[in-house]
Amino acid sequence: MKIGKKKKSGQLYRAILALQSEEECYEFFQDLCTISELRSMEQRYEVASLLDDGMIYNDILERTGASSATISRVNRSLNYGTGAYSRLFARLKGRELHE
Repeated sequence: MKIGKKKKSGQLYRAILALQSEEECYEFFQDLCTISELRSMEQRYEVASLLDDGMIYNDILERTGASSATISRVNRSLNYGTGAYSRLFARLKGRELHE
């Protein structure tokens, strides 16, 4: 599998899967990423979640501060990407129903 033009290394993804708690995950990403990178990923994830819930662009823009370009890019990933967002949201919603 490739990311961009380079073959991906599975090391990072295996490391993420080895994390055992939300706290471990938080600490790992704090060490791995800059604050700005973390905020960007958190914002994109929130945008994806709100789009998945049916919220419209203007409301998402107001709520998250994300640019319309970011919202559009995330929407494109939701609709034409790998399906990872949809799988994850379905799993999380399934968990919420059982809690």
